[in-house]
Amino acid sequence: MNILISPDSFKGTLAALPVAQAIAAGIRQALPQAQIQLLPLADGGEGTLDAVLYATSGERLSAPVSDALGAPIRADYGVIGVGQNAIAVLEAAQVVGLSLAGESDVAQRSTRGLGELLRHCLDQGLRHFLIGLGGSSTNDGGAGLLAALGVKFLDVAGAAIAPHPQGLTALHHIDWSALDARLAQCNMTLLTDVDNPLCGVDGATAIFGPQKGVPAADVALFDARLQYLAQLGDAWAGRALSQQPGAGAAGGLGYALLLCGAQQRSGAEALCELMQLDAALAQADWVMTGEGQSDAQTLHGKLPWVVAQHARRAQVPALLLSGRVEASSRAALEQVFTACYSLVGEGVTQARAMHDTAGCLTARARQIAQALFGSK
Repeated sequence: MNILISPDSFKGTLAALPVAQAIAAGIRQALPQAQIQLLPLADGGEGTLDAVLYATSGERLSAPVSDALGAPIRADYGVIGVGQNAIAVLEAAQVVGLSLAGESDVAQRSTRGLGELLRHCLDQGLRHFLIGLGGSSTNDGGAGLLAALGVKFLDVAGAAIAPHPQGLTALHHIDWSALDARLAQCNMTLLTDVDNPLCGVDGATAIFGPQKGVPAADVALFDARLQYLAQLGDAWAGRALSQQPGAGAAGGLGYALLLCGAQQRSGAEALCELMQLDAALAQADWVMTGEGQSDAQTLHGKLPWVVAQHARRAQVPALLLSGRVEASSRAALEQVFTACYSLVGEGVTQARAMHDTAGCLTARARQIAQALFGSK
């Protein structure tokens, strides 16, 4: 029996690798002779860097940058390969992640630190980038990142303004003349499954702003600032990049990187390709995937759904083991997965599942293996 374990992280509780390890421990208790391969995955959000480095044996490095409020931190990044074809892997959540922002005011948060990290990589001679955009705490339209790369945001008197949402209130014009020329030599891929535009009812602020702390009463105000930023940016680019799918990712960070010449790809698909999921499936009898919560959104391109599509093409049964499976979505999920399992239920409360995620995963994986295959 060859079993492939390829989960996403369980957001807020456990990263993808320890999720995979906990599941493997349970399966081994029931099936000690099973051949188990771990391939923890990600979709561009938190855990992307860890998953990529685990699968590719890339090098983990770090650099001094600013966090979302401008405080000095060291942020990790990865490098895959060597020489001119080396790829830098950046994760926005490592620099401006929601989990790092605390109770700070979203109007004061900036993506400058990610721009500093990108500039650091340029200084190291790196020209190929994979940039995971998920899990950011910012809503600045990527102004901070652009400022770190040489762009000047100016008020009506020509004085520099702070590149964060509050500062953008005074934005009058943008000076692009000092934008880092090395960006023209780069190949940048944005990893995100968010296809929202920058502005409007489906834009970054309206859809994602509240979860970052934008008060409901201020959504229109924050959006108006991004609309003016988009007006100036699109005019400089000569096309409506602000309306392109993915421009609204990470509070508009996607837009700033599109202005820098980046291309968007489905984070889940790009990482499954990079981490050679299909080759692993070719050796597997079963694959088990999962996430913190599976619901209707899972069926719209989230990582477990992508794994299931690859497994179907490889004719490998796919099991779903998530922290919670939404009851109203179970029937639809069971059309995609061979079977669906949840940590919550059968005597396990949500509080316990979140407090001891690894232990609950091991116990449930053991039960699943015993039920499906019997103890060996």
